[in-house]
Amino acid sequence: MARYLVQRLLLALGVIVFVSALTFALTEATVDPALAVAGEGATEEAIQQIRRQYGFDRPLVERYLGWLGGIASGDLGESYRMRRPVADIIGEHLPVTLKLGFLSLAFAILVAIPLGVLAAVRQNTWIDRFALSVSVIGQALPNFLFALLLIIVFGVNLRWLPISGSGTWQHFVMPTIALGYYAMPALMRLTRSGMIEALEADYVRTALAKGLSPGTVVFRHALQNAILPVVSLGAVQFGFMLGGSVIIEVVFGLNGLGYLARESIRRADLPVVQSIVLLISFFYVVLILLADVLNGLLDPRIRSTGA
Repeated sequence: MARYLVQRLLLALGVIVFVSALTFALTEATVDPALAVAGEGATEEAIQQIRRQYGFDRPLVERYLGWLGGIASGDLGESYRMRRPVADIIGEHLPVTLKLGFLSLAFAILVAIPLGVLAAVRQNTWIDRFALSVSVIGQALPNFLFALLLIIVFGVNLRWLPISGSGTWQHFVMPTIALGYYAMPALMRLTRSGMIEALEADYVRTALAKGLSPGTVVFRHALQNAILPVVSLGAVQFGFMLGGSVIIEVVFGLNGLGYLARESIRRADLPVVQSIVLLISFFYVVLILLADVLNGLLDPRIRSTGA
């Protein structure tokens, strides 16, 4: 198990370093940081002075290593526009995005796994067809369109829920459903296919032949094996929710990382954009790492092979 953990940690570290280098290079190549700091209408002399003052005239690799060293010491730099530490700005917006991500994942799991189990146990029935229909609609319907439909029905017509803001739990109901519904089809289909494969296995037939109740066989034997890939997919989906919440946060007026990223890109605030991309990538990699470790604990075959 120790070797398995070391392999996964080294892989995760390599991915984070690669993403940080790619993010820094792409953002620096897209926008002139000196011009972003000086603002529109600045003279060439002012731009050159800022370039020397901030060290933008140094080689790209040297600036990247300095930026990476600052991150290692907890310094994410200073926002060009707000003139405040990036860490403080992100800290103000991160709780909203994390709350939305956790709620959306919980909603997706609580709906997808039971529905997938029912669809597998009741194959080729109306329950199975309903589950597959929900899956198809969930993947075909863009989340921003679904979010607008929720606003029209529950916010405008019925007036049950607030349309924008993040002051109360009611403000998170529609964003949670809109973001979670987009992740639900993949989780449901994977649960269904895993359960169908598990229910057809020899050990399940043996357990039934020994007189175990169908509920015990389904939940204690079949589901335990079918849930392994769902754990990994759930971690990936949570990372996707953190990174893909930009549209949902903008639609519902949630002042989270997604909204901050949009505004920072529009204003060419590179330190904020770079830090947000790196932070979301870090969450994504750590979640996949935790999923791999959990799968290794649940299935000894994984950690013994190092797969």
